[in-house]
Amino acid sequence: MQSADQLMQRLEMLNAIGIALSSERNIGNLVELILLAAKNLVNADAGTLYLVEGDTLKFEIVRTDSLGIALGGSTGRVPPMPPIPLHLGDGVPNTSTVVGCAALLGETFNIPDAYQAVGFDFSGTKRFDAANGYHSKSFLTVPMRNHENEIIGVLQLINKLAPDRSIEDFSTDDQRLVESLASQAAIALTNRHLINQLENLFEALINLINTAIDDKSPYTGGHCERVPVLTMMLAEATSKANWGPFKSFHMTEKDRYELKIAGLLHDCGKITTPVHVVDKSTKLETIFDRIALVDTRFEVLKRDAEIAHLKGELDAEAYAARLAQYADDKAFLRRTNQGGEFMRPEDQTRVRAIGAYVWSGTDANGQSLPFLSEDEIESLSIARGTLTQAERQIINHHIDVTIRLLEALPWPKHLTNVPEYAGGHHERMDGKGYPRGLTREQMSVQARTMGIADIFEALTARDRPYKPGKTLSESLGILARMCKEQHVDPDLFEIFVRERVYQRYAEMFLEPAQIDVVDDVAVLRLAGLMEQ
Repeated sequence: MQSADQLMQRLEMLNAIGIALSSERNIGNLVELILLAAKNLVNADAGTLYLVEGDTLKFEIVRTDSLGIALGGSTGRVPPMPPIPLHLGDGVPNTSTVVGCAALLGETFNIPDAYQAVGFDFSGTKRFDAANGYHSKSFLTVPMRNHENEIIGVLQLINKLAPDRSIEDFSTDDQRLVESLASQAAIALTNRHLINQLENLFEALINLINTAIDDKSPYTGGHCERVPVLTMMLAEATSKANWGPFKSFHMTEKDRYELKIAGLLHDCGKITTPVHVVDKSTKLETIFDRIALVDTRFEVLKRDAEIAHLKGELDAEAYAARLAQYADDKAFLRRTNQGGEFMRPEDQTRVRAIGAYVWSGTDANGQSLPFLSEDEIESLSIARGTLTQAERQIINHHIDVTIRLLEALPWPKHLTNVPEYAGGHHERMDGKGYPRGLTREQMSVQARTMGIADIFEALTARDRPYKPGKTLSESLGILARMCKEQHVDPDLFEIFVRERVYQRYAEMFLEPAQIDVVDDVAVLRLAGLMEQ
């Protein structure tokens, strides 16, 4: 019989175990905690925890201290024992094993001596003992029943040890304590499974949104997948860095999950962005590429020149020169239509000059039409990329939609920062970004991290309709200049380069031809982070 002090000590231990069970998030760790706590509570040498999986009991974790056996849980070694069927082939309950009986009947079995027990098949136990020089004697087998009255597993303890290390029976007090622990453990496991299922459902809904965006445009689906990966890579590197201004920055598992969700949702507003703008691969593209209409107008100009030549209004030399000019202008506009990183002012002037050509097209009122409309001139004169200012505003609007959608959701406490993290990746350190014009000091580290990831992914992406993916050195050069111009966070960019986060990302997502040699020192100097 236990003394009052011993009983109080055990109850305090049980209470501490309950608190630990409620705070553990990882299922594997939780299962290990349950078994080890039960062994310690009653001083058992060995134990096994089984979980119900379908119509079987699956070995989750096995411990035998005196033999040094540790399988499952944090060991990473999966128990090799096959699952125990709860019903036989003809549907008859499998009551030959004590754990099967505990699971099927929902009863505890306290067996003083397995070798003297009647009605249970301990042949496997006896083979184990013979092979390992062990003697399995006292057994305490407890079903794990949750708050919904479901048996979700079985906890089995073997060989209670006396102070002199001899084997003794599990007492009635031992049984009650372990039953109480098994009940708490079953509830903790069920709650954790439910939470995991809800989290999986939540992430599946997020992926559903990204799939819908992907279905609208294949050019954004990969972006929605890659930016969260790169964001987490840079955040992990920042958390582990033991130098620089982020030396004290560390992320918890909660922080990691919050940032992961923000990364997955950072472009959810694009679900409202028109496809013809997202997929615009050339400057003149709307529903179709209007460069074909421009080609037709050149054919009209060539026809008019031929007629003038036949009428004697153009001599052979002038006629040939005009055709050559038209051919050169046509090729120039076709090149210009493809877009790029920079368009020279003189090329923009040439576009307007070509637009002033006289041709025979007329409008509905019979008025002569310019060779290029003002809209076509504006489009062909785009300095960078393929979007006009109005179209860029449409694209930029997605971040307003993203913030509005995310801020409308009732986020739980551990995810309250998702809107801020996801909504800040288009801000700049100097306050010239959008949509809110935030400065570096007004932004979290996580939002600034996502800003770098978003830009680098866009530069290296090979699935954009308007450009091929850039090489590592080109992309880092552009990002370095943006760093110097206070577009991205300089301290985070330094970690991005020095910790070679870009290299690990490239090995995962870039084509071999894109992965060229990078001079980290030169990149940091270009960014203004090292002296020349």
